[in-house]
Amino acid sequence: QVQLVESGGGLVQAGGSLRLSCAASGSIFSINVMGWYRQAPGKQRELVVVIISGGSPNYADSVKGRFTISKNNTKNTMYLQMNSLKPEDTAVYYCYARITTRQVMGVQTRDYWGQGTQVTVSS
Repeated sequence: QVQLVESGGGLVQAGGSLRLSCAASGSIFSINVMGWYRQAPGKQRELVVVIISGGSPNYADSVKGRFTISKNNTKNTMYLQMNSLKPEDTAVYYCYARITTRQVMGVQTRDYWGQGTQVTVSS
């Protein structure tokens, strides 16, 4: 069983910074895609950034130049450095991964989500 555990959310003033972490654990064979989504109150979940293994990050226009995704492949951990935060960045942030796991009779690939972490930016 795979788990994605997030940490690092909180309350920050506009212009401040936060760093989110997402650690994947379990019988992981490979992590094919990782990324972050967010959902503000009354709005649909939206993509923040996604990165395909071996590829370049794809950022939402609203966060380009302010947010940076990074990975530690050895630890199966992903980070989201968020700078110059704005009140409109307030949302629950979810980490996402498409992971291939070892099964008794082979491998299985499916999507996994973290539990979500609240980010609140005050004006």
